Amino acid sequence: MSPGSGASTSRDGGSFDTFFEGWLVRHEHYLEELLTAQQQCREYQGDDVKDLITRVLSHYQQYFEEKSRVAQRNVFLVFAPTCLSSLECASLWITGFKPGFALRLVLSSVQDLSQEQSERIERLMEETKVEERVLNDELARVQESVAAPPLLEMARKQARRMNVEGGREEALLTLRKALEEVVAGADLLRMTTTMKVVEILKPEQNVRYLTAATQLFLNLRNLGLQKDANTKG
Repeated sequence: MSPGSGASTSRDGGSFDTFFEGWLVRHEHYLEELLTAQQQCREYQGDDVKDLITRVLSHYQQYFEEKSRVAQRNVFLVFAPTCLSSLECASLWITGFKPGFALRLVLSSVQDLSQEQSERIERLMEETKVEERVLNDELARVQESVAAPPLLEMARKQARRMNVEGGREEALLTLRKALEEVVAGADLLRMTTTMKVVEILKPEQNVRYLTAATQLFLNLRNLGLQKDANTKG
């Protein structure tokens, strides 16, 4: 590993942290908009609602695009993001939310699904479970084929310090490439699942769904930061 790799890794992590701080500010603003749209549904016309949904989805897309750029430079940073609390890190599934959880959120946040919508959501849940298992199996194979599972844990700890010893360097590079592919597959499943949900729901239902998802993200973050602060204190 080149002497400058540690500095490059640090810059990558710092760059994502900076992006994430700004993204969180926008996230809170979008939550305010969603709550307003939900509470003042009569004032929000069809085009206004659709525009808001498009902007919120674009907001999430920006997060995935930035995370993808970081993963391509150093995938271990997205497995051990310094900008997240311990609770948030513990809730991650292959560096992000589990698609099946997003589908369960639909059922809890949208109470007026039609029979057809319910059936489509149920089918999507079954399809998503299969895809999740495939990715879980692939991640397990990566760890088993490249090195023993502890190597992955070692790699996570070295997200900001990539100096490795001897023959482990080659194994670590192989691991990085394999993990990049798994992370890309998981992010693709997250986005395609979300877009399929949006297609199934009506605009006003999407507002409720996106409000619940956006609010849950912030609640988890606030709780995680509070727990970390209490632990340090």
